[in-house]
Amino acid sequence: MNIFRLSWKYLVDRPLNTGLNVLLLALGLSIITVLLLVEEQFENKMNRDAAGIDMVIGAKGSPLQLVLSSVYHVDFPTGNIPLKEAQKVSRNRLIKNAIPMALGDNYKGFRIVGSNHDYLNLYQAEFAAGSVWDKPFEVVLGSTVAKAKGFQLGDTFIGAHGIEAASHEHDQYPFKVVGILAPTNNVLDQLIVTSVESVWYAHDDEIGPEKLDQEVNGTGFPESDQDRELTTVLIAYRNPMAAIQLPRMINSRTSLQAASPTFEITRLFELLGIGVTVIKGLALLIIIIAGLGIFIALYNSLKERKYDLAVMRAIGAAKSQLFLLILLEGVILTLLGAIGGLVLGHFFLFFIVITYEEGLVSGFNAIMFVDKEWWIIVYALIVGIGASIIPAWNAYKGDIAGQLSK
Repeated sequence: MNIFRLSWKYLVDRPLNTGLNVLLLALGLSIITVLLLVEEQFENKMNRDAAGIDMVIGAKGSPLQLVLSSVYHVDFPTGNIPLKEAQKVSRNRLIKNAIPMALGDNYKGFRIVGSNHDYLNLYQAEFAAGSVWDKPFEVVLGSTVAKAKGFQLGDTFIGAHGIEAASHEHDQYPFKVVGILAPTNNVLDQLIVTSVESVWYAHDDEIGPEKLDQEVNGTGFPESDQDRELTTVLIAYRNPMAAIQLPRMINSRTSLQAASPTFEITRLFELLGIGVTVIKGLALLIIIIAGLGIFIALYNSLKERKYDLAVMRAIGAAKSQLFLLILLEGVILTLLGAIGGLVLGHFFLFFIVITYEEGLVSGFNAIMFVDKEWWIIVYALIVGIGASIIPAWNAYKGDIAGQLSK
């Protein structure tokens, strides 16, 4: 007797009951799948994007907002800071490297970042085509930007003020593409990078031709005789002592604000952890309800099949085979639910990624399979066995003579 085939036949004969139980379990497991994928990739993405950045200097305000806008480019900047004051702080002997940044413009939702060549070197960027900028209004595109907008070397476009797509355009100063980066799997993929001077001049009412033809500095702070401003400065410490002294000194003795990406992101994880726990609790509740549904379905099915099971016992089936028959039905149901949950979870993440291609989830891989997903199958099997153990035991203890006499 093929027990597996017989169990499958019973389930197929009740398509509505089977389908609803599988769907309910799959929905609960899909939520957990999405959380596992996002949790794993979100943490890795945060660590990659903040690699080599020990501290961020910017305008007074929320330190978390400063880090999110400067390192991850997902929030509004806290404001601008004087170039001269930023230069003065960056000369501190405890600072190994300081990368100036001018933010606030975009092209159709992709942010334009004014910086120097050190910003590209920070992420060890490699070029798929072209090279770095030498003059104002020359830009380097991240791989995602180039792919999404179809840009090639030599193409031009008009930037817009603000960090959202629908904003005022700086149509008098077009940007020219001189370089396209190879995929870096970090925040650079989503950015348009140029010189700080490009961002400054884009906001000037009128600039002379000599400024458009000038060579811009590839390293260090840009030179300016005017009272120019930066948005933020990315800092790398020279030694561990800097982590103790620098932030306190900057926050207390200057008009600037210093924030640690590591500390702020750890705090963000703690804040998000409460919401993630609630969502996981909801998913577990759905799974428990699905398990109860499977138990009720098998229990009711057992009452309808008592005579069939008694006939099977009469023609030679062992008690253990009947026990295994019912147990297999529960396991098959939950295994189908687990597979469906994994597929749905990956599909949901794929939908989220293509919907919010410029957000924090940009660069997430919906096809990626993480090790923790194996536990989803294990949990599903535990639910299946737990839901079917009582009906299976009742089948094992069934009274053959009593059923056949009826």
